Amino acid sequence: MKTRNPSLIGIVARRIIAFSLVAMALQIGVVFADYWYDDDKLSVLMLQQETENVAAYVQVRDGVVSYEPNHEVRERYQDRHDDGDSIFLRIRTASGEIVYSNCTSECARHFLPVSMDAPQFWKRRIAPGKPFSVAGGQTFERGGTTLLIELAILNDPNGFMYSALLHEMFDSMIVPMTLMFCLVIGATIWSIRSALKPVAMAAKAADALDPRDSSARLPLTRMPQEIARLVTAVNRMLTRVADLIQSQKLFSSSIAHEIRTPVSIAKMELSRINDPRARNAERDLDALTHILEQLTSLARADAVDPSAYQRTSLSQIGAAVAEAIAPFVFDHDKSLEFVDEGTPPVTAIPALVENMLRNLIENAVKHNPPGTRIVLACGPGPVVSVEDDGKGLVDLPEHHEDLGYVKSSGQLGLGLKIVRRISELHQATISIDTAPERGTKISIDFSAAA
Repeated sequence: MKTRNPSLIGIVARRIIAFSLVAMALQIGVVFADYWYDDDKLSVLMLQQETENVAAYVQVRDGVVSYEPNHEVRERYQDRHDDGDSIFLRIRTASGEIVYSNCTSECARHFLPVSMDAPQFWKRRIAPGKPFSVAGGQTFERGGTTLLIELAILNDPNGFMYSALLHEMFDSMIVPMTLMFCLVIGATIWSIRSALKPVAMAAKAADALDPRDSSARLPLTRMPQEIARLVTAVNRMLTRVADLIQSQKLFSSSIAHEIRTPVSIAKMELSRINDPRARNAERDLDALTHILEQLTSLARADAVDPSAYQRTSLSQIGAAVAEAIAPFVFDHDKSLEFVDEGTPPVTAIPALVENMLRNLIENAVKHNPPGTRIVLACGPGPVVSVEDDGKGLVDLPEHHEDLGYVKSSGQLGLGLKIVRRISELHQATISIDTAPERGTKISIDFSAAA
């Protein structure tokens, strides 16, 4: 199974995500190290965060201050005496009134005297190292009342230090960097999409190029310089390809034309020889002449000029072909009938449509037994068809994309190739209905050219 090529947006987005994640990890590591090795900064951050958490559960109703913690908060800040690990909490007003306390003598040892005015923030270290053993407090305003909330943490039994560190990392690093990361990704994708619009325009213009127009080129208007250079290189390549194709067409046409003259001379000389072998040679030369005519027709179809298209009538073209080719059909003991059911005007190259119908009728004549009835029908609608009641196409080419195909008889089949090529030039569709001993009907629908 063929894998799809990755999109430029996907490649850039993945790389930005990878580098952004690496940058975030490095930045988080730097900030973590900055706080981890600065005990003073981290302990202040811890006390500020924990006193703010306690302050959220202090209520003032009718001038009465109360501390109303839920079960989780009560467990978090309860006094502990496990191998020296303790948490002491005291809440007092600025005047020294105790609102809540879970300590007695420890409060006097670790906290400020109640007679002292409440400072905005204070802290002191009880013991060095980690886990922290610190005491401190912070002032809050609740309902017009100034409160001092003080905490003494000995050996940090509840891991307040880690909670403060993670909280700071999340608030100061992860959230801002995630927002910036999303903005960068969004801006990058938008920028790439905008930058690739000219590329999409060039691709659309390339798909719309008319292969019949050798002068068709990709537009350069409103193209960024980098893309304009690519488009210019593609246009130069199209010019070289057009020159190469034109040379090939001229070569094919010239070869066919040059060979036709000596073949005609050879046929004239053979006609003077009264020998069965000369008649066989004449038939071989007739077959060669027919192949040369088909090659010339194919080259002429490939070298078509877009200005040759004109509004024309399929019925008139069909009638002219039927009249011109009737003697050839009758000479081969076949019958030809022309049926006109009405066709609307179409945009086509009359000479090529005539060539197409002539090839279809010649194939019906050459590959069917004497007495075969051939019908050339025009209409109803922009459709022409050639139908016979002969033996059917026994070696119909289905998957041959080269110049022609070699039939089971050994002959080179160019007739249908010419018909297909002319149909493609007119954006017409071909349908073939055939069966052994039932005949063949080939229809060409010119609806796209109507």
